[in-house]
Amino acid sequence: MHTHRFFFRLLAVMIFIIAGAPKPGFSQKIWTLEDCINYALQNNLDINKQLFTVENNKDVLLQSTLNLLPNLNANGTNVWNFGQTIDMYTNTFATNTVRSNNFYISSNVTLFSGLQKVNTLKANKINLLASKYDLDVIKNNISLSVAGYYLDILFNLELLDVAREQLAITTSQAERMQKLVDAGSSARGDLLNIQAQKAAEKLNLVDAENRLYISNLSLQQLIDLPVTHDFVVEKPSLKQVLPPSEKITAEIIYDHAVKTRPEIKGAELRVEIARKRLAIARGYIQPTLSLSGSWGTGYSGVAEQIDPTKPSVLDTVPIGFVRKTGDLVVMPQVVHSYRVKSFTDQLRDNSNQSVGFYLNIPIFNGWSGRTAINQAKIAKSEADLDLAIKSRDLRKLIEQSFADAVSALQKFNASQEKVHAQEEAFKYAQQKFDVGVMTSFDYNNSKKDLTKSQSDLLQAKYDFIFKTTILDFYMGNPIKIDRE
Repeated sequence: MHTHRFFFRLLAVMIFIIAGAPKPGFSQKIWTLEDCINYALQNNLDINKQLFTVENNKDVLLQSTLNLLPNLNANGTNVWNFGQTIDMYTNTFATNTVRSNNFYISSNVTLFSGLQKVNTLKANKINLLASKYDLDVIKNNISLSVAGYYLDILFNLELLDVAREQLAITTSQAERMQKLVDAGSSARGDLLNIQAQKAAEKLNLVDAENRLYISNLSLQQLIDLPVTHDFVVEKPSLKQVLPPSEKITAEIIYDHAVKTRPEIKGAELRVEIARKRLAIARGYIQPTLSLSGSWGTGYSGVAEQIDPTKPSVLDTVPIGFVRKTGDLVVMPQVVHSYRVKSFTDQLRDNSNQSVGFYLNIPIFNGWSGRTAINQAKIAKSEADLDLAIKSRDLRKLIEQSFADAVSALQKFNASQEKVHAQEEAFKYAQQKFDVGVMTSFDYNNSKKDLTKSQSDLLQAKYDFIFKTTILDFYMGNPIKIDRE
């Protein structure tokens, strides 16, 4: 079963190596940590989504600014009326089909409404800035994650080097032992033990290659890079691991971070937003004073005037009878010809304007204003609590990261001592094994102890690098890998 698993893993790695091998003349890109972070910041979907939120808040702010200006509206109508109706311009009955037009322009500006519009404008300004801090939070989290995955690749690269080195040593010993067995100088059991160790280290090599492949894959997925076998990161020469300055404490880091971190800044701004929204809610129970003005005119098909193009006619109109004689009594009357008043004249003559102040005093509206105020007070308390929670979490994170860095440094120093001791022990074991005074079983155990101590040292080193990178980041320093 173990043999089959080994061959399947070996086959997978060989396919990966063949598929990912650079072609002749192909210039392969080497990805630095800065390259990975910049690519993630440009292509990450969460960042792009938050950018839309920022743009939307810009539009909201613009609209709240324009809401302070007077509005201006115009409308026009063209109506045909059938049947009897009272014409609005002549105030007479019309029984025929009548066409009428009405044109109207109005403007309104709020002079006072409990400063609701002003406070809304201020709240939207703060909300835009808060959304930008939210964007910074996402960028920071992604940058830290990229650094962690990048260091994981470097860790696996070094583990792979250790696995290759150990396999090379064991292969050399196996070849030497084979010659000794062939010469009859050593027992075949020792050869079998060495060959078993060689097979195990081949499996360790495959596992190390698989871990490297997975860590490469994970980083590409994190930065939203299309997965490719040609992805290779830069392997910088890291500086020697040194303890942090004694002047730097978790308290100093926190005092700096709490003043600069975007998650804290965003929470502080949301407290301010909550204050403005409480002021807006209080404006619901304040009087509202507005100024309105309008201009209107219209046209009616029944509005008539004397037709100057046609002469007037003198006529008589009966007005009664003489009582004694019964003779008809008439009165002279001038009869005029009429025509529908022109469209232009009616628009001029029917023009009307109005200007007025309007005061609205809320007296009782189902307690909605008081309810809005109470809800705004609760939202303000929640914003204060959220700020306190974020400050507490930041302190806990920094204190934990600082403790982890100290622990990782102690582990690194202890692991370094252990590696030195195991290297000396392995040299001694190898000398004894070479002269035949140590069994292959004891030799393999000594070699396993050395490999484990080397692995522990690498893990402690990269754990310390990552923890100190976090602490540097909270001190306002850019994320980078210190090189020699």
